[in-house]
Amino acid sequence: MGDAQKNLKPRFPSRKAQSMLPAFSTCCTELISSWESKLAGSDGSHEIDIWEDFQNLTGDVISRTSFGSSFMEGRRIFQLQAEQAERIIKAFQYMYIPGYLFFPTENNKRMKQINREIEGLLRGIIEKRERAMENDGLGGDDLLGLMLQSNKERGTSRMRMSTEDVIEECKLFYFAGMETTSVLLTWTLVVLGMHPEWQDRAREEVLSVFGKDKPNFDGLSRLKTVTMILYEVLRLYPPAVTLNRKTSREMQIGGITYPAGVLLELPIIMVHHNPDVWGKDVLEFKPERFAEGISKATKDQPVFFPFGWGPRICIGQNFAMLEAKMALSMILQRFEFQLSPSYTHAPYTVITLHPQHGAQIILKSL
Repeated sequence: MGDAQKNLKPRFPSRKAQSMLPAFSTCCTELISSWESKLAGSDGSHEIDIWEDFQNLTGDVISRTSFGSSFMEGRRIFQLQAEQAERIIKAFQYMYIPGYLFFPTENNKRMKQINREIEGLLRGIIEKRERAMENDGLGGDDLLGLMLQSNKERGTSRMRMSTEDVIEECKLFYFAGMETTSVLLTWTLVVLGMHPEWQDRAREEVLSVFGKDKPNFDGLSRLKTVTMILYEVLRLYPPAVTLNRKTSREMQIGGITYPAGVLLELPIIMVHHNPDVWGKDVLEFKPERFAEGISKATKDQPVFFPFGWGPRICIGQNFAMLEAKMALSMILQRFEFQLSPSYTHAPYTVITLHPQHGAQIILKSL
């Protein structure tokens, strides 16, 4: 496990995610207000592409929760990271050419420029936060603050991260924090548009717990139907379709001996879609699989791991699930939706599992 994860994991349980609920709520409220404005100028329904909207939502959330008072710099980093992801995808087409990334193409030069700008912005945010910590001794409750405070407590030990280490972790926050939840929310609304009976059941549960009030942590923790739906979406459409691990020593797996340093690829989506594990209805949307929790659904086998598995499991798992529950609850309180006739179901892998042609829904106010 990397030093950053060792620093953060003990300090990022669900109670830390709970402290970030106000940021989740603020960002979700802004999204809902924009949808209500679009509906106000329509005949009662409006088509929107939730894929783009959810990317913006989760980018705003990660900006607020990672950098707090440096929110505007955070938003600029989000914009740059989004552009960088598109350019990396474009570069993938030519990776078979040896040394391609060193060619002075427009795309390669722009990727280097973006990287320098991102690192400059992050360095400025980090140095400003470190100066504040020197003055008042507090790092803040956002992700950057948690990491810097943990780093400070390690003093001069070899576990202490350099500024470059912190910068790399902040980049990871952005990519993982934005991509994971935007993918999860997009496929959840797509699937609920396909299965209105589950949309109705989820809305009924949300309204019975919160009414029209703002969702709170205790209530979100009691949403059984919503949780079942999110787990089943994560099974069918895991944000990351594979998981890479490197052998730390010689080991035997499945009767094959691997030396130390071998990179292994675990096919998450193949395990999640394995009929020998999940049954002949493996490709059907059936949230009731998780009615008694993950352990019962998987028979205590490691066959459901959308956030990874073991000591390297994603440190943001609680963060992502809480954010998704908050957003979905606030949407269900105010809107009903169905898939647009213009929607084409075409999941495809671009680092994570994207809707190839967008995710268009028809939105109506309740």
